[in-house]
Amino acid sequence: MTDIDLDAVEQWIATMNWTSGATVVIRDYGVLAGILDSAVKARRIARNPARGVDNLPRKQSKSRVYLTHDQVDQLAGAAGEHRILVYVLAYCGLRWGEAIGLRVKHLDLLRRRLAVTENAVQVDNVVHVGTPKSHQSRSVPVPPFLVVELARQCEGRGRDDLVFPGPAGQHLRRPVSTTGWFTRAVEKSGIPRVTPHDLRHTAASLAVSAGVNVKALQRMLGHASAAMTLDTYADLFDSDLDAIGTALDHARSAASVGKVWAEPPAGI
Repeated sequence: MTDIDLDAVEQWIATMNWTSGATVVIRDYGVLAGILDSAVKARRIARNPARGVDNLPRKQSKSRVYLTHDQVDQLAGAAGEHRILVYVLAYCGLRWGEAIGLRVKHLDLLRRRLAVTENAVQVDNVVHVGTPKSHQSRSVPVPPFLVVELARQCEGRGRDDLVFPGPAGQHLRRPVSTTGWFTRAVEKSGIPRVTPHDLRHTAASLAVSAGVNVKALQRMLGHASAAMTLDTYADLFDSDLDAIGTALDHARSAASVGKVWAEPPAGI
């Protein structure tokens, strides 16, 4: 470990850059840096030679696809028995694991709320149930049109039963990317190519276009802060920049008119 220096780390990163994508390189670098941080803490080495590298690749952010209300309807109509799940993903902004972890007892349809308290994550074909990504439960609003649909979805089920069960009442598995029900529904509906997680982005887009404030959107999505919501969906607030320019123009015009009225006529 004492033989590792900054040059060696940068050469290692340069080699990986030729063979691996940015996500893999950044992840592997993070593992190494974390190990060396522990070594510094244990006083095995004086300083972390992995800190201060300048050749880490940058991840290219992909442009998001936001569906319209009509496109969500088309996708839901093509999803068959998973129609209500599509609506919950697109209008409640749940992550996939949060949606398939919903149980009947988590729904309070009289108040039009659902409680996100569990997250079902699939790892190597095994589903592990834990807390949501933020490790905090949250209350999510349910649009009125979806209340009746969810009530029907829960008919004949016990409080501990899953709202969207898979075979034998177990957790629904993530759709296979190329042959699963979600991909087939996307192709059948003719909408732009999307993933289940894109429906969470769609929920944010539809909420912003409906005038929902950032703090409420943050609570719905379960983000740690409103700043995180703004950073994640900055592109959805471009119209706010136009509104700022318009507001400043109106303010300047109003000030100019006030100044004209305040000045006495010439010769008085």
